[in-house]
Amino acid sequence: MIDPVTVEVIGSALSSIVEEMGEALIKASYSTNIKERRDCSTALFDLRGRTLCQAEHIPMHLGSFLDLIPHIMKRHPIQEMRPGDVFVGNDAYEGGGTHLPDIVLAEPVFVDGEMIAWVVNLAHHADFADRGHAHIYQEGLRIPPIRLYRAGELQRDVMELILLNCQVPRERLSDFRAQMAANRLGVQRLRGLCAKYGRATVLQAGDALLDYAERKMRAGIAAIPDGTYRFEDRYDCPEIEGELDLSCAITVRGDSMHLDFDAPPQVRAGLNMTMTALLSTVYYAIKTVVDPTILPNAGLARPLSVSAPEGSVVHCVHPAAINGRLSLCQRVVDLIFGALARAVPHQVIAASNGACFSITFAGAQPADGALWVYLETIGGGSGARWNKDGLDGVHVHMTNTSNLPVEALELEYPLTLMRYELVDGSGGPGTFRGGMAIRRVYRADHDCHVRVDGARILSAPWGLRGGLEGGRAAIDCSATLVRGSGMLRKGDLISVVTGGSGGFGPPALRAPDAVARDLREERIDAATAQRVYGPAVAAANERAA
Repeated sequence: MIDPVTVEVIGSALSSIVEEMGEALIKASYSTNIKERRDCSTALFDLRGRTLCQAEHIPMHLGSFLDLIPHIMKRHPIQEMRPGDVFVGNDAYEGGGTHLPDIVLAEPVFVDGEMIAWVVNLAHHADFADRGHAHIYQEGLRIPPIRLYRAGELQRDVMELILLNCQVPRERLSDFRAQMAANRLGVQRLRGLCAKYGRATVLQAGDALLDYAERKMRAGIAAIPDGTYRFEDRYDCPEIEGELDLSCAITVRGDSMHLDFDAPPQVRAGLNMTMTALLSTVYYAIKTVVDPTILPNAGLARPLSVSAPEGSVVHCVHPAAINGRLSLCQRVVDLIFGALARAVPHQVIAASNGACFSITFAGAQPADGALWVYLETIGGGSGARWNKDGLDGVHVHMTNTSNLPVEALELEYPLTLMRYELVDGSGGPGTFRGGMAIRRVYRADHDCHVRVDGARILSAPWGLRGGLEGGRAAIDCSATLVRGSGMLRKGDLISVVTGGSGGFGPPALRAPDAVARDLREERIDAATAQRVYGPAVAAANERAA
């Protein structure tokens, strides 16, 4: 038996490996989407393809990792693998991915001639722009898990094939090189760990960490009262007319939990989720509610089971389009939180902005005609908690990228950012206020294509325990948009307002000092404050006088 202290030390070392891999990938990358916005993730897997640890980057990326190793081993026998082999893939149906821009590189780790683990990283390649989204064949290049390097030697024909299908191949090549550097670093660090503690001890510690995550997850679930908890919500986005009705039933029995989703059939739009996307969303949401300190490895999934109608928007099948699946994943988090709020209200937050608002520009540089693609994902309000206000203008739940600094945006692309601000009054009132939305207004300085995607335009983020709903999202463009896409001419403006978030608790119970602060900082106007907060406003005015 390995002692707990050694398990903890090795577990911390594994976590530091994936974090260092992530930093190496970000610092070595070329595109703004990775070097500035940090849209990437890194992880370690054991020989069987179970997640040992994942860097604290983007929860959604776990979906692109979950089935990758099994798909590789199905296509490529382990006995034929050699040190220096590197596999590349992105396909949602034959490669375990969740959408095509997320390209994964996986490299087996050999110690003393024996394969013991995998180092894996993912980078969102901001390419494949100005495409259709009726089905996956319109969305970009599909790559099954194939060798990009064989025994350390680049397969140039494979790389050339990939780059030929990219709009900005120079960026792609440089980012691929950064991904390779990150994996090489991970291999070196894991070999060094085995040299220090012994291969058998490291592998045994990995198994123990999986068991520990399972025990913590089961203990957390056991603290939730047995029963079935249900919640319903709606989903909208620019790609579809109207709204989709979604529901979730969560059954807790002892130390296990089953989540059953119901959703409409998959649609001819890029919002569909694969099963791996659904699983990664479930694992994130349950971990945050049950015990945020649970290690992010495969052990946490053992007490959980998930079901959803095959061929639905939350469990799509080939050839459904999946490019914009992230916003629907955000709504699935809302479903889970809404259901569990009935059982453990102090462990969930009110609805956040409920989307991953994204805007993609693509065009030709005015100086030399070179193609460019710029992707931005925009944060919004984070839901109020039972004892704290929500956070303003942040990415929530399944996404965790940074914004691109205005200086970098305007230096790299023929765009000007006219406004970038929090939206007054977008945080839902309550005993604790919801976080505020973001407004970004762009001006095209040269003709380009634009595509904007998001949600919570037709429905508002809900509050909890008497808290009121937050502000809705909105898109306004001086050019004509069809299903969220269109052409901008020089001088055209496009404005994106993301969703706010819900409040927690009755507004009448909000502390007068907090109401006074909201008025002073113009988070809410006086008339609205008087209407929703009532006595608290009078008390705040009396104190001010």
